[in-house]
Amino acid sequence: MPRWTKEVLIGFLPVLIIFLAFIGINVVPLLFAAILIGVLLVVANKRGGLAVGAAADRKRKKNSMSKLTFEEIGGQDNAKEELREALDFLNRYDEVQKFGIRPLKGILLTGPPGTGKTLMAKAASQYTDSVFVAAAGSEFVEMYVGVGAGRVRDLFRDARSRAAKENKKSAIIFIDEIDVIGGKREGGQQREYDQTLNQLLTEMDGIYSSESPRILIIAATNRKEMLDSALLRPGRFDRHIQVDLPDKKGRKHILQLHAKNKPITEALDMDKIAEESYGFSGAQLESVMNEAAIYMMREHKQEIEQRHISMAIDKVMMGEKTDRESTLEEKRRVAIHELGHAIMAEVVRPGSVSQVALSPRGQALGYVRHNPQEEQYLYTKSFLEEQIMIALGGAASEEIYYGGRSTGSSNDFEQALNIVQTMMKSGLTSLGIVNIEMVTTEELMRENNVILEALMSRTRDVLEQHRNVFDQSLDILLREETLSGNQFRCLFSESSLLPA
Repeated sequence: MPRWTKEVLIGFLPVLIIFLAFIGINVVPLLFAAILIGVLLVVANKRGGLAVGAAADRKRKKNSMSKLTFEEIGGQDNAKEELREALDFLNRYDEVQKFGIRPLKGILLTGPPGTGKTLMAKAASQYTDSVFVAAAGSEFVEMYVGVGAGRVRDLFRDARSRAAKENKKSAIIFIDEIDVIGGKREGGQQREYDQTLNQLLTEMDGIYSSESPRILIIAATNRKEMLDSALLRPGRFDRHIQVDLPDKKGRKHILQLHAKNKPITEALDMDKIAEESYGFSGAQLESVMNEAAIYMMREHKQEIEQRHISMAIDKVMMGEKTDRESTLEEKRRVAIHELGHAIMAEVVRPGSVSQVALSPRGQALGYVRHNPQEEQYLYTKSFLEEQIMIALGGAASEEIYYGGRSTGSSNDFEQALNIVQTMMKSGLTSLGIVNIEMVTTEELMRENNVILEALMSRTRDVLEQHRNVFDQSLDILLREETLSGNQFRCLFSESSLLPA
């Protein structure tokens, strides 16, 4: 409609209503009707604008998506192999049909944030030469009833039309954060989320009602336990692939990929970096290499050195250094606290200390960085007890030197409590094999106190036997504010030879 027509109508309608009222006609019903029509037009325009915006966003995502392959994704060898096998059903559709195999309808990628789930979905479209349509769960959530369900229909329609337009035999629809719309349905009042989920289930049921183009749904979530059972059953999301944090080999591969476009010294030891970055996700490893390059640039260097990487790992793990000024007495207390952690770690895990530092980072006034000796996924009772003793080492050393603890031990106690809870769930305490939910709070607290008090006593005894290490290391740590792992071990060995 031309703009001048709208302006004429807007000017004419009020005059008409005033004229009708002047000649004695009841205009109240007309006013209500005009307001209702106006509201409906506004809502329709908004929905149309949102749909156009969502389509434009998807188009931008498609245009900006680089041709990513599985070889460019570091680590996750098992997850990639499992995903490739599932995608082969799409690539070899005719051969699969001969064996009576029903192609998969949906693949669910689960795992911690930053492990590469979205990257794997993009690589899947390249591997199968499919149209790639991406959306986030939050895009389907609106306050208006039916909007989410409509967007699900639009998403599938868009995938089919684009596949036909680009002469592709298949299309991959990727839904990130699917837990937003796929959460467990509860009885009672019908929610907008439920209508959106119902529409998604309906669309997935009808995927193979027409053979071309073939549609595959790939979804990602960090919270699989929150998803509705109807979504997880076979025939919907047929295959669940766990995308875990990378192991040492995977971390090294990821670091090498992100180091390709950066100037790196030949002396850089990637194996050592992979060890130091234990528990890091792919996203964190990318950030480590980026921060290392920033540190290099700050120092006007031409190549990234090992210390730049170590500084970057500290930053990603604990945050940037702060300008917080501590008193000499507070600094001394922090040094004793951190040395307590380091000494306990060196006693129970020889060679595990990577660095002892007093420089404040984030909320911490000091810290000890540990090097894990090897990748480990199963833990014994003695191993967990030793981990608790390392966590309690700071508080125990404060008790030895000051006769009491400080608030600096709060995070250590939280870590110790979490380990005790793991022991209880695993049947490694005197409670035996129990369902934690069936044990009273009083029993849990009693067992918790018995374990922690016994381990605190053992920790104090060990630290008392190594007082010489405190005496030898304290002044150096206060002066230099940092002790490398090798430097600390030299002091530890020399002090241990001295008479107590």
